[in-house]
Amino acid sequence: MTKITPLTKAIGATVEGIDLSTTIDNSVQDKLRKAFLDHSVLLFPGQQLSHQQQLAAANIFGEPGQLHRPREFQPKAYSDLPDGIMMVSNIREDGVPIGSLPDGEMMFHHDMIHREIPDKATMLYAVEIPSFGGDTWFASGYSAYDSLPPEWKKRLDGLKASHLYHYGSTQKGDDRGTPAFGECTHPIIRTNHETGRKSIYVNRLMTESIEGLSSEDSQEILDYLFDHGEQPEHIYKHSWTVGDLLIWDNRCSMHARTDFPSGERRLLFRTTITDNQRPA
Repeated sequence: MTKITPLTKAIGATVEGIDLSTTIDNSVQDKLRKAFLDHSVLLFPGQQLSHQQQLAAANIFGEPGQLHRPREFQPKAYSDLPDGIMMVSNIREDGVPIGSLPDGEMMFHHDMIHREIPDKATMLYAVEIPSFGGDTWFASGYSAYDSLPPEWKKRLDGLKASHLYHYGSTQKGDDRGTPAFGECTHPIIRTNHETGRKSIYVNRLMTESIEGLSSEDSQEILDYLFDHGEQPEHIYKHSWTVGDLLIWDNRCSMHARTDFPSGERRLLFRTTITDNQRPA
C-alpha cells in the first residue's frame, strides 16, 4: 500500500510502499502526480533501478527531457548512457570527471531557469554517496511567496529578472563552468500553470538583474528575495542514502548542495521532465 507522508510543513513528502522498478498501476500514478503537485518534492527511498527503469519512473510525471549542455562540453562517459540520463559525479578517470557538477557546495538555483521553457521537474537517483555531506536542500517558492509582506507582493508584480548560467558552475562567478552558457528572462513571481499557485522565481546562482531597474535597486530587491527564500521555514534538508530517488518541481522550488569530501566517491543519475509552457 502506497503511503505518502509530509517531510516538512512547507515542502516535501516521502512515498513508501512502492517499487519503481515494477509497473505502476494507473490509480497509483494518479496519486503520485497529485502528491507531486501538492508537495513539490517527493522522496522514494530504497529503490533499485536500471537507467530504463528510472526513465520509466520519470514518465509517470511527464516526458523525459534531453541533456541541454552542448555535446562538445559533455563528459565522454555520457556516450554510454541512454538519452535522457546524465551523471552527477566527482568520480574521475584519467583525472577527468565522468559526470557533471563534480565538486563542492552549490548555491540555490532552479534547474534550467536560463532556458525559454525550463524543465518541469528533475529526478535524481543515488548510487554512491560519501560518508557525510553532499546533502540537497530544497526551498519552497510557494512558502516564500505566501510569507512575503503585502507591500513586497505589490512591488514585485510585473517585474522580470534575467538569468545566466555557465554550464557546470556551482558558485556565481567560479571557474568551474564551461565556455557554453544559457540566458533568459522570466517573471520574478511565477504562477504554476498546473496548480495556479504563485512562487518566487529567482535564485542566488543564476539570477543576474531585474529588467528596467538601476543596478542598485535591482540588487537590493534580489538580495532581499535571496535571503527571504532561503529562510529555514521554507526548507527541507535531505541527507542522501543509496537507493534514494527524489523528484522535485522546478517551477516552484529551488535547491542547493552542501560540500562533501573530495576524496570520497559520489554518483547520482539525473533525468528531467519537460514542460510545455513558458513561465508566466
